[in-house]
Amino acid sequence: MSDVPGPAAGLTRLDHVGIACRDLDASIAFYRRTYGFEVEHEEVNEEQGVREAMLRVNGTDDGGATYLQLLEPTRPDSPVAKFLDRNGEGVHHIAFGTHGVADSAGAVGAAGVRVLDAEPRRGTHGSRIVFLHPKDCGGVLTELVESCGQAD
Repeated sequence: MSDVPGPAAGLTRLDHVGIACRDLDASIAFYRRTYGFEVEHEEVNEEQGVREAMLRVNGTDDGGATYLQLLEPTRPDSPVAKFLDRNGEGVHHIAFGTHGVADSAGAVGAAGVRVLDAEPRRGTHGSRIVFLHPKDCGGVLTELVESCGQAD
């Protein structure tokens, strides 16, 4: 074990990679058939206009896990629907886990990255999330996520 502190933003792991898809059931079947991944959680997030599934890839040293998040839009004006119209199916965003999303967002913001959410909002399975501007993150939409049960 090292005495070197972790990242200044308090990030603990790659939490998930979000993948935009047009047919959630077909995408789940592909990842199950091809890689053996199973759905750990599925829900509809009305606020974000998506039907989503979290497929567990592996566990991590901090007790969390790494997932693929499959996202199917439920309405044509949702951010994922707009992404699909512009780009087609594929990687939509990456997400880093943190024990304190508000603190992590503040640290990243202080480093010059625009935080798109003034306050954390509800994400998958009751998590708290914020997004970072892709133009400040090498063209990658980036999410910070605090799993439910953790606190700032």
